[in-house]
Amino acid sequence: LGSGAAQPLAWGARLRPSGALRTMTTTDDTTPALELLPGLTSPADLDGMGTEELTRLCGEMRAFLLDSVQRTGGHLGSNLGVVELTVGIHYVFNTPDDKLIWDVGHQCYPHKILTERRGRIRTLRQGGGLSGFTKRSESVYDPFGAAHSSTSISAGLGFDVAHRLQDQPHRVISVIGDGSMSAGMAYEAMNNAGPMNSRMVVILNDNDMSIAPPVGGMSAYLSRLISGKPYLSLRQVGKQLAKRFPKQIEKMAERAEEFARSFFTGGTLFEELGFYYVGPVDGHNLDHLLPILQNVRDAEHGPVLVHVVTEKGKGYAPAEQAADKYHGVARFDVVTGAQHKATPNAPAYTKVFANALVKEAEEDDRIVAITAAMPGGTGLDVFGKAFPDRTFDVGIAEQHGVTFAAGLAAGGMKPFTAIYSTFLQRGYDQVVHDVAIQRLPVRFAIDRAGLVGADGATHAGSYDIAYMANLPGMVVMAAADEAELKHMVATAHAHEDGPIAFRYPRGEGVGVELPEKGEPLEIGKGRMIQEGARVAILSFGTRLAEVMKAAEALEARGIRPTIADARFAKPLDRGLILDLVARHEALITIEEGAVGGFGSHVAQLLAEEGVFDRGLKYRSMVLPDIFIDQASPEDMYAVAGMNAPDIEAKVLEVLGVAQVGQRKA
Repeated sequence: LGSGAAQPLAWGARLRPSGALRTMTTTDDTTPALELLPGLTSPADLDGMGTEELTRLCGEMRAFLLDSVQRTGGHLGSNLGVVELTVGIHYVFNTPDDKLIWDVGHQCYPHKILTERRGRIRTLRQGGGLSGFTKRSESVYDPFGAAHSSTSISAGLGFDVAHRLQDQPHRVISVIGDGSMSAGMAYEAMNNAGPMNSRMVVILNDNDMSIAPPVGGMSAYLSRLISGKPYLSLRQVGKQLAKRFPKQIEKMAERAEEFARSFFTGGTLFEELGFYYVGPVDGHNLDHLLPILQNVRDAEHGPVLVHVVTEKGKGYAPAEQAADKYHGVARFDVVTGAQHKATPNAPAYTKVFANALVKEAEEDDRIVAITAAMPGGTGLDVFGKAFPDRTFDVGIAEQHGVTFAAGLAAGGMKPFTAIYSTFLQRGYDQVVHDVAIQRLPVRFAIDRAGLVGADGATHAGSYDIAYMANLPGMVVMAAADEAELKHMVATAHAHEDGPIAFRYPRGEGVGVELPEKGEPLEIGKGRMIQEGARVAILSFGTRLAEVMKAAEALEARGIRPTIADARFAKPLDRGLILDLVARHEALITIEEGAVGGFGSHVAQLLAEEGVFDRGLKYRSMVLPDIFIDQASPEDMYAVAGMNAPDIEAKVLEVLGVAQVGQRKA
């Protein structure tokens, strides 16, 4: 290939996608001066460009990306790092017929810019706008949706087999980051794909290693050489010849070839899984990257793993210099890099949890903390600074993290496993098999409970109440405010009789006064908030603040509801619940979770006690049976029908009171 890489690569005519896509809109006048980007409406428009033009285009895309994300917020560093890789893939492969699958999908902004969504890029993560991840319903260029990690190779293999069974010649490209390669699912998929001799291409986007040592000119030359047809053909001939020799010589020949390749590339692990390894390759140098992508596209063997090295935040100094490479940002000033974060009115729940756990750990050296690649997101970076020897980041490996915690508990430690609700789903079998059945005292700190806003349905903590409260022996709590959260951390610390979980949302608390130290709660006991008449509202979690707002509006109508905070979904406070139904004509429960959770457990209790036979009016306010798209949390809860006006309306409905008319003074 040599210097020919600087010329347009010759390949088959690109077919434009069929079917209607969203109509493009133009950007406003504040967009930085762009020459090439405005002329691109789809990847087909890349045809005929040389590497000089493509390099200029990459610069324009970075400028446009920065200008857009500074307005919307979102994942910045990872997207700046894959600009050249995105352009290269769409230039070489025939998308959308060739299927491009992004692992996690948080680095898909350049992909969206190139695939007929540039005019809507400033709606990223906004209500009614583009998703911050890949989404099948959004574009034919998104063949597989994702927002959790390590799914791309499995999905890619599925597409590859589907193509083969339907006699389709299309290629599959799965792009996976080095962080996602810490999850076992990626290796399960590779172990399956290798023996099947699939034609899929896996691109390992390695953005956590130094770019200079492994990706110089010699490395690029070797990668280009070993990905080319002459080498591949020679290698196959050599293998066939070796098979004619006695077994011992054959094995010596195989080992010599493997050693020669791994000496330069380090690809032995992937080769053992059945993948042909190419790399490492400079992911920001199109002269190196494009010929290699062309070679693996045209290769008839498979599967292939291309090791591409990129830099998070590439091209934007504040992101390059930041420790987290500006992984996720709020709206920011592109000149200074300063993020525009609102001044909090109260401490964030995550921070309250972290500080409370540090307090407990200062008095008990058996407390240990576990996170699955989210030390900052879960607040365990704070704990890690205080107790580095007692903090464990297991990587994107929730399954391992849960069983690791089970082992720690069995060994006499007091593990707190802090995992987002939506990520804990990935380790559910371990919660059941390794923790609950053995009644091990693992403490589950479930962050991001309820609806979370801009990340949308994929990150909503909707199901943990149901899937945790269904397990025998599991204690399940939900904090109504930040003070309650401190008490629940203390409760979890003190609890030794089996596993215990407590959930809390993203964002800041309600502004209550925090105790100096949490006090353990009596297991299975709620608390009364307000005495009233006719209707009782039993809240589980932070909807209590909205219940109190609704109560104010109801009192203006002459209705004063009784309000209680359940605190526990399991075990239920039977005494409190049965007392409420004995003194009221109606009971309403409310929770930030799907059907099957707290309200369902209350309904089961009432049915067993024969309460419904006595004419009780019962309603359960839960998240609706739909996936709610991204918006502000307030707007998402409005869709769910769980804000103060919705609670007020529910009370009026159950009491048979008309919602129109003059309020009482």
